[in-house]
Amino acid sequence: MMQSQFVTLRSWFTPLVLAAALAITACSSAKPLDPAERPVEDLYNDAMNELLVGSPLLAATKFDEVERQHPYSVWANKAQLMSAYSYYTLNRYIESVTALDRFIRLHPGSREVPYARYLRALGFYEQITDVGRDQANTVQALKYLKDVVKRYPNSKYARDARVKIDLTYDQLAGKEMQVGRFYIKRGHYAAAINRFRTVIEKYQTTSHVPEALHRLTESFLALGIKDEAQTAAAVLGHNFPGSEWYSDSYSLITGVNLQPKVKKGSWISRTWNSVF
Repeated sequence: MMQSQFVTLRSWFTPLVLAAALAITACSSAKPLDPAERPVEDLYNDAMNELLVGSPLLAATKFDEVERQHPYSVWANKAQLMSAYSYYTLNRYIESVTALDRFIRLHPGSREVPYARYLRALGFYEQITDVGRDQANTVQALKYLKDVVKRYPNSKYARDARVKIDLTYDQLAGKEMQVGRFYIKRGHYAAAINRFRTVIEKYQTTSHVPEALHRLTESFLALGIKDEAQTAAAVLGHNFPGSEWYSDSYSLITGVNLQPKVKKGSWISRTWNSVF
């Protein structure tokens, strides 16, 4: 049963398996194995069996051993990728990404590179934490997800990557909003405006945009920059008329005897027009 499962998985690499068999034959005729070494196919099969029975850490160790003992075989190339996958299943993303980087660098022409690039992106995506923490992994995930879409736009990996890109945008926008609110609470309105402006300019398709426009209204009013506050409220009301954020902005604006109104030449209206 285990052997048949291994054959099914191995069919993913059929051309490489055939090449590896030829390489093994050639090597065996060239020189005998070191007594401390094992045949490459035995090492690889053992590693795959460990993965199939639910021992990914042991599998990763054995896949690494394939490369150590037989670094120039085709099996070693496959083992690098399977080792990276084994570490990924363990949530050991640093080891996984390191192995994937190496695989991509050493085998740029491999047909498995699209998968390797996708798995590398997932390695960072799975490490995304809540917006209260550092978002370095989110930035890296976005970078590599975009790379997958750019290189393989019609692949199954790109389809999934596009969905995850939207989620990373929302995460990064959420971080900007959190910091902006922090600045508002402390009366640092100019610093807050910079954060909310980033949301409007870089993350326009996220769910945070209505609140960002409201916070801009609030911050500009606090600084006495009335025309920009009116513009933010007007853009918010035009695009999200039923939003609770517009109700709050409208109350703020009318509370100081103003009305939502777009200022000609405002960066808010320019950005909005260029995007929508």
